[in-house]
Amino acid sequence: MHETSDNGLEAPAAISRMAGRSGQGQTRPGQVSGILRLMRPHQWVKNAFVAAPLFFTPAALSPVNLALVLAGMMAFSLVASAVYILNDYVDQEADRSHPVKCRRPLASGEVANGTALGLFTALLGLGLVVSYALSPLFGALALTYFIINIGYSFGLKHVSIIDVLLITLGFTLRVYAGAVLIQVPPSVWIIVCTGLVALFIALAKRRDDLVLSLGGEHRRSLGGYSKPFLDTAVAIVLSALLISYIIYTTDRDVRIRLGTEHLFLTIPFVLAGIMRYLQIVLVEERSGAPTTLVLSDRFLITAIALWAVSFSILIHW
Repeated sequence: MHETSDNGLEAPAAISRMAGRSGQGQTRPGQVSGILRLMRPHQWVKNAFVAAPLFFTPAALSPVNLALVLAGMMAFSLVASAVYILNDYVDQEADRSHPVKCRRPLASGEVANGTALGLFTALLGLGLVVSYALSPLFGALALTYFIINIGYSFGLKHVSIIDVLLITLGFTLRVYAGAVLIQVPPSVWIIVCTGLVALFIALAKRRDDLVLSLGGEHRRSLGGYSKPFLDTAVAIVLSALLISYIIYTTDRDVRIRLGTEHLFLTIPFVLAGIMRYLQIVLVEERSGAPTTLVLSDRFLITAIALWAVSFSILIHW
């Protein structure tokens, strides 16, 4: 789920304006890098959640399922990029007043609106076609993801609490979609932990918006948040996440299904990752771009890598 800013447009009006201005400008050589940034390929890492059911189900691992999951991740990435483009178009006026978002391709005028419309249509169409080709149910989940994003972008993002819950729903939909591809029921623990991780990241982003002194004029939902509220919410969510993961690694049925008694050995890496992200949010106050942090902070990269390697060794060998 992508976060957008308030500009007061309704969905039909915004899309109509996109169509009306589709002829504005032609693609210039200098637009190529802007088009790539508009698609935000670095955000595709979020679609790794589609692979979660396969990662946590060793018995389902096979070349066929691996190929299906990779194709599913790409399909979700195409749909997600279409959403980013639509959101950027809708928010371009408000983004110009944001200290960071003003450099986005549409807000800065680097990419023409007509180019953005054509790219949006192509990515969405291709993403949905591939999704339905993989599985009708997977395609329905991808379409549901897109529809939720439309609702979020054109109204629900302005409602505090609902906005972060919808972001959370977007991540859990990815997990369900991945489970559909390999035809296994998603573990309740995967759903719970995924939801809590996504909710924490969304709350941290809202806190960062407040730190940047972005008020209700930039995003109306911020009027329903305060630092004390968000700090308390973050503490609750992280506590729930850590407890859920501890229960997951020590649950008897999980240990039998995965064939290992030592999943608890991965707990320190999860704890280290949580504490580092919390340090970034509360001490360094720079949680504005979660994906960038995960891909650039050495401590987080190390914690995630050690967790993934140790977990893989325990359940696959």
